[in-house]
Amino acid sequence: MSFKDLTAGLSKEMAAFGKNQPEVMGHFSKLAQSASKDGTLDAKTKEFIALGIAIAIRCDACIGFHVQALVKLGVTREEFDEVINTAVYMGGGPSLMYGMKAQQAFNEFSAA
Repeated sequence: MSFKDLTAGLSKEMAAFGKNQPEVMGHFSKLAQSASKDGTLDAKTKEFIALGIAIAIRCDACIGFHVQALVKLGVTREEFDEVINTAVYMGGGPSLMYGMKAQQAFNEFSAA
């Protein structure tokens, strides 16, 4: 699976869905922007939290989108690995497997 292909394909699907459901997607977009912007916690910290949750709930698309955002925010490999460590601690073996998917996404987006 390519996380670049996954996120690109879903972005197109969400754009099409937004044309049919502008109110729902508009509200979702505003929620995402509001929750993600710098506040008491900076955007990178918030993306770390989102990635940990994505790993724990085993959402491939969520992993892709949040890893992509973290790479754009300049996350280091060391910071990234600590997020996986914490997600594994909280989610056990299944989170380890999805942490490895997050690592695959990081490698893919970092190589760009």
